[in-house]
Amino acid sequence: MDRPVIVLDVNETLSDLSALTPAFEAEGAAGALAQTWFAATLRDGFALTMVGESRSFAEVGRPVLLGLLAHVEGLLDEPADAADAILRAFAELPPHDDVAAGITALAAAGHRIVTLSNGAGANARALVERAGVADLVERHLGVEDTGVMKPHPDAYRRGLASLGVEPGDAVLAAVHPWDLHGARRAGLRTAFVDRTGAPWPAVFERAEFAVPSLVELAGVIHM
Repeated sequence: MDRPVIVLDVNETLSDLSALTPAFEAEGAAGALAQTWFAATLRDGFALTMVGESRSFAEVGRPVLLGLLAHVEGLLDEPADAADAILRAFAELPPHDDVAAGITALAAAGHRIVTLSNGAGANARALVERAGVADLVERHLGVEDTGVMKPHPDAYRRGLASLGVEPGDAVLAAVHPWDLHGARRAGLRTAFVDRTGAPWPAVFERAEFAVPSLVELAGVIHM
């Protein structure tokens, strides 16, 4: 029996969002705005998906960022210039330390590996290139491929259909409980990468697997 296809979320699962804090601080903004901006961008992206509209992460994220920066006192650049600098930093985030070893272990165990992001597939490709494991990841799927943002079920189903893979033959690995819940509703198996130790939200169905990092993932996923 073939091993399941591993579908990796990108933002915060593979990328280290904490590295965005200095980009905000360099513009005279509070570093905590990085998480505020990311969450607000997802919120607006989810809202657009709910009403049947598709926008890229960048299309949603830039106006959200401009709105936040407009309220920063002592901003060191014009809001548009500051937003450009921060978005460049977001596109160049480093991978978490476990990404290379985790993906290498999954590939060695015989899994096909793809990424599925609410961002652009090109950004995911560049991220795994920075991790040094680009040759081990088969495809990088983004909103431009699925037409909707996760956790809409069609994001997972369309992404897998483009690979010729049934949902039940894939495992989504992610740090976000909402993402894992959406994948489960779409028929995928799920693996929680618990990077923070935060309590699991009771409203979401628990993942089938839970690991502290990507390194352990290959050892717990069964056929």
